[in-house]
Amino acid sequence: MSALGELQLAIRDAVLGGDAARPAALIMGDGLVPEARLQIYGHHIRSTLTAALEVTYPTVCRLVDRRFFAYAADQFIRAHPPSGPCLHEYGDRFADFLAEFPACREQRYLADVARLEWALHEAAHAEEMPALEASRLARVTADDVPRLVLTLDPSVSLLASTWPIDRIWHVNQPEPIADEDVDLGSRGVHLEIRRRDGIASMRALDPAVYRLREALALGRTLEDAAEAALAVDGAFDLTRALHELIEDRILVDFRVSNEQRSA
Repeated sequence: MSALGELQLAIRDAVLGGDAARPAALIMGDGLVPEARLQIYGHHIRSTLTAALEVTYPTVCRLVDRRFFAYAADQFIRAHPPSGPCLHEYGDRFADFLAEFPACREQRYLADVARLEWALHEAAHAEEMPALEASRLARVTADDVPRLVLTLDPSVSLLASTWPIDRIWHVNQPEPIADEDVDLGSRGVHLEIRRRDGIASMRALDPAVYRLREALALGRTLEDAAEAALAVDGAFDLTRALHELIEDRILVDFRVSNEQRSA
């Protein structure tokens, strides 16, 4: 690594609370000791990033209190500083951090709530693409249908949780749209998060439908996706599920796979 690169890393570490001795030696005091300048700069950076995380994860913040959120965010920022200039892209690893953060071990659902909020955040910022017209699919031959690889709208995320995170989210909004009580042992949930008509939202899916769409989102063929759904529910209706995909205007493109299935 070049000397400049090493210095940049030293400054980054210093403003994130690390050793400030080396970069401080290269900073002019001008009425304020260099270490103090680094502390002020570091405080500003951490405050800005904490505010960005709070915007992305407001429900998590309400669940743990702003003071605790600020503490958790500070620890996250020190461990995972930004790798790019766009603030709205920062924080994708926060849910995984919370899952391992010792202070959150009593709130095991918190990481999945954070994953839900990140999915809503991504949906709001995803690229807009026109929905696939049904007439294009109608031209696919019967022999090619099993090998279809369907592309979902870029705003779509699929999230399964053993916790009722949709209900947790709803009752912790500024103006709750559900009853206050949440039974954490009631059920898990299979969610589809997407932007529609300019609004990022979520809805619960039937488990088999979820598995179909999850497989499609992973780039698997329609035949493989249907098998995944049938493994969940032997009575799964693929024809109906395909009609729902079109009616939901969730498809944006398709291709026919040339890969041969292994025996």
